[in-house]
Amino acid sequence: MSRNMRIIIGLGVVAFIAVIGFALKTEVFDKPGGGADPKVAGVDFKAERIKPNIGADEMFVGKADAPVTIIEYASLGCPHCANFHHDTYPEIKKNYIDTGKARLVFRDFPLGTRATAAAMISHCAGPSKYFGFIDLFFRAQTEWSQAPDATQAMMKIARFGNMKTDAVEACLTNQKMIDKMEASKKVAVDKFGINATPSFVVNGLVVSGAHSYGDFRKLLDAELAKTK
Repeated sequence: MSRNMRIIIGLGVVAFIAVIGFALKTEVFDKPGGGADPKVAGVDFKAERIKPNIGADEMFVGKADAPVTIIEYASLGCPHCANFHHDTYPEIKKNYIDTGKARLVFRDFPLGTRATAAAMISHCAGPSKYFGFIDLFFRAQTEWSQAPDATQAMMKIARFGNMKTDAVEACLTNQKMIDKMEASKKVAVDKFGINATPSFVVNGLVVSGAHSYGDFRKLLDAELAKTK
């Protein structure tokens, strides 16, 4: 966890809201994922397969025993991540996740104070509402990521998802959640070499960047063919 975040946590709820409000006014956008020249099937990925460990408390969509596991590392403040969820993810969900061929595990990789706060609120909404909040934050990204008072903008989104103000304030001072998020990011960097968002791990293959549905389809079909 960063020194700034430790200071914020130590200040308490009221001071946290004031500090985060100032920080969010000056924060730059999250770094979007880049894409190198495609190597195989239109997708840039590292040739080495790295077996991921999927925890029992991971947030995922799809069947737990699906033959293909897609791990997405995303920051809610990343424009390329939002584009992926608007343009590519719906097709992947319809053709692979809903049909039992793949599941998608969503892992937070927040880049900056705003994205960290949005990720925390999404988790505090509870497992049944988690992906609904992820969708809300992506759809309203420009509103809270560019708002002069980002805290109030996030509070508005939280209220839309039926979270009360006091619950959000308590959520944003949850030390254990921040520590867990930072630990997950460290694993992503150290094990998979993740350094930008969005990034994906598809059956152990690390994929960089927000590729098109057509590119993902080729990779997913290739992985499915290996399971037959």
